[in-house]
Amino acid sequence: MIPNKNYNNLKDSYLFFGIAQKTKKYLAEHPDKKLLRLGIGDVSLPLAPAVIRALHEAVDDQATKENFHGYMPECGAPFLRETIAKYYNGRGVELVSDEVFVSSGASDELGDILDLFGRDKTVMILEPAYPAYVDANIIGGNRIIRLAAGQENGFLPLPSEIPQEEDMYPDLIYICSPNNPTGATFDYAGLKEWVDYANAVGAVILFDAAYEAFIEEDIPHSIFEVEDAKKCAIEICSLSKTAGFTGTRLGYTVIPKALERGGMNFNAMWVRNRTTKTNGVSYIIQKGGAAVFSDEGQKQIHENINVYKRNAKCIMSVLDELGIWYTGGKNAPYVWMKCPNNMGSWEFFDLLLNEIQVVGTPGEGFGKCGEGYFRFSTFGSIEDTEEAARRLKELLGDKNEKL
Repeated sequence: MIPNKNYNNLKDSYLFFGIAQKTKKYLAEHPDKKLLRLGIGDVSLPLAPAVIRALHEAVDDQATKENFHGYMPECGAPFLRETIAKYYNGRGVELVSDEVFVSSGASDELGDILDLFGRDKTVMILEPAYPAYVDANIIGGNRIIRLAAGQENGFLPLPSEIPQEEDMYPDLIYICSPNNPTGATFDYAGLKEWVDYANAVGAVILFDAAYEAFIEEDIPHSIFEVEDAKKCAIEICSLSKTAGFTGTRLGYTVIPKALERGGMNFNAMWVRNRTTKTNGVSYIIQKGGAAVFSDEGQKQIHENINVYKRNAKCIMSVLDELGIWYTGGKNAPYVWMKCPNNMGSWEFFDLLLNEIQVVGTPGEGFGKCGEGYFRFSTFGSIEDTEEAARRLKELLGDKNEKL
């Protein structure tokens, strides 16, 4: 057996595994303490009633010969593909159903999609970034260009900031907007610059739209709202944060038929890939997913999203009062703050854990340019978030005299 030695190039442990180990050790030493967890971005509210009803109906279907479903189409059930295409059409994005591919979640798809690009490719990742972008490409043996963002550009880098060197042209560009971890969100002009750049150099943009449902301003929910994006982009989305499917697992990928490189059509390639490597997503789960896009489902999921937005406002209010710089929170379920007094991100993590029992995510885990910053997730309960904000204010108040 010949192993994939690229695994040797990965960090010793995944970011969230490291956080789990630190919190586990703390709780073992302080069994009487309750941690307020504003770290990992898992939802805390249940599935919408419309979704639960659809899931029950789908289970009942499986109990009768007339309505039973076995293997589902590998690329997704027609009823769900059509529903998602109509969702895009409602925003002025013209899609046909066979440009939509149903998946078991964005995380799975982000790894699998690299099959379309082969090996030894040059990949550009806008950092800070979701760690799996980097790890999947390390495992795949691809060359990674890290385009660092910072406070000076609002953590929204543009193509003009790419070093003008011959070997800096990427084959694949990762863009997440609204961004995880920073919550920063590109406007139309910013995304148009990236679309124009990708088309100019022949690159493909992999657009992670997992948090599009949190957008409240007049900015793109989809990269396909930008002119010419269908010629250069693939969009991956998830119902995990949109509709609480973190434990249910469902997402979708949009690959326009207009997307071609090197004489090959990416939509046709992905059909071939899915029909070779998957047996589709459960009928029951897809029925639940379709209910998300109903009028009732949309109303109910946005009621949950508004709870998470209330949590964001709670954290943002404290940071505003303390005069601490941050981004995100408004169009995304994350608040990305600058650590006070030039503290390191893991140093700040330890301070919050030990002093006020609040768990967040150190920015360094999302790339070197994340050092000195810290991410709070807003997916916790209202009660825990309010208490965490109160403790944060007390700890960092009085001009950080306690530090």
